[in-house]
Amino acid sequence: MEDGSGSGSGSDGGDASTGRSEQDPNARKQRSFWKELPILIGIALVLALLIKTFLVQAFSIPSDSMQNTLQQGDRVLVDKLTPWFGSEPERGEVVVFHDPDNWLAGEPTADPNALQTFLSWIGLMPSAEEKDLIKRVIGVGGDTVECKGTGPLKVNGKALNDSSFVYAGNTPCSQDDEGGQFKVKVPKGMIWVMGDHRQNSRDSRYNQADKHHGMVPVDDVVGRAIVKAWPINRWGTLPVPDTFDQSGLNAKAAAAVTAPGAVALVGAVPLVLVRRRRKASKDD
Repeated sequence: MEDGSGSGSGSDGGDASTGRSEQDPNARKQRSFWKELPILIGIALVLALLIKTFLVQAFSIPSDSMQNTLQQGDRVLVDKLTPWFGSEPERGEVVVFHDPDNWLAGEPTADPNALQTFLSWIGLMPSAEEKDLIKRVIGVGGDTVECKGTGPLKVNGKALNDSSFVYAGNTPCSQDDEGGQFKVKVPKGMIWVMGDHRQNSRDSRYNQADKHHGMVPVDDVVGRAIVKAWPINRWGTLPVPDTFDQSGLNAKAAAAVTAPGAVALVGAVPLVLVRRRRKASKDD
């Protein structure tokens, strides 16, 4: 009886012990999850901020100056990584840059709420920064960019075939006395930018009176727009148009590099001939 009673008691004790062992891990799991949740959120926010700062950032298109390549309200992803490795903007790229010298004066500014400001700060929403612009790079340091009449637009004397990206119905150049007719030399460390909607873009042409003469310092470039991410039916990449790869566009730059070498070669030939003659006379 005692053995049976003891056995029964032992059995009951075992059940009670098993019950506690089944409940305690669950309780510990629930407590640990709620304790770790703030840490997980913090890590996610830090990662989002790092991605926005060093990798990619979303930007919203505020105007029609880049139609039809980009429409007002489009969201683009901007590559911010390659500039950290010394990469500079190239002709034909669509870039986002900080307002170089009050280009946006008089333009309406958005008034985002606190949540929108926070989400844009960590990169989970398009930037709420209203002092950024987006245009296409036409000329880089050393280039000569020129517009006469209605076009074509020329870079280093080469006409660009920009029909694939200039807004339908626009002429490559604008005939006006406010900046539409120009011939400029782009200094080193600067770029010349223009909107694809040529007759609806306050770009380098119309800011030549500023301290940079319409140029954008490379240091003010946030990065290259690489993808149209939203709305989903407009998703697509933003490649450099083929016309910027045409042969001869870099001819002047190449000539500037090779000319000194050619001069040196020409100058070296007489020296080599004189040395050979002296050596031959000594041998004789």
